Amino acid sequence: MPEIDRFPVWAAEFMDAEREAIAVSSYQNQVVPGQLQTENYARAVFRSRIPILDEDEITKRATTRIERQEILHRKNPLSISFVIWQPVLMLRLGDTETYAEQIRHLRTCAQLPGVSIQVMPLDRGSHPALDGPFILLETVDHQYLAYAETQRGSQLISDLDEVSILSQRYAMLRTQALNQEDTVGLLGRLLGEQ
Repeated sequence: MPEIDRFPVWAAEFMDAEREAIAVSSYQNQVVPGQLQTENYARAVFRSRIPILDEDEITKRATTRIERQEILHRKNPLSISFVIWQPVLMLRLGDTETYAEQIRHLRTCAQLPGVSIQVMPLDRGSHPALDGPFILLETVDHQYLAYAETQRGSQLISDLDEVSILSQRYAMLRTQALNQEDTVGLLGRLLGEQ
């Protein structure tokens, strides 16, 4: 089935732009970013949906999500940055092994060329992205786009003023989040290794 038929138009446009992007910056405060999810974690995310999805649909969606991760393994790596709010890492979707597998996978991904993973810790009194998750993309033509998800849909944003606001928020998030080394240390502690 062609992608345009498998996904809403706005999602298909975003995935096309993401696939071709030279830089991606993602802030997530609800679940681990899709590009960093294990298959079992993705299945647990889709099993949480209401209305309930059947197992065939869960399998299709999880497979598609995992396929999107090819951007992490390009021959010429792109610059990709993730800021994840700490409660996301404390939410135990799926069983104990699914959780541990996901945390180990994040540590592995943090070692990939061009990938930066930072955690926004709970002890920050406030941060500039309390309005919710968003993703910034830079295209090969150096056009800047943003993508924001909501409960009932999502939007691809190309308005320069709106993208600029989100870019400023992301820059501030990165200054307030744990650095890469401290993030990897936190992941180890979540696994009970330290």
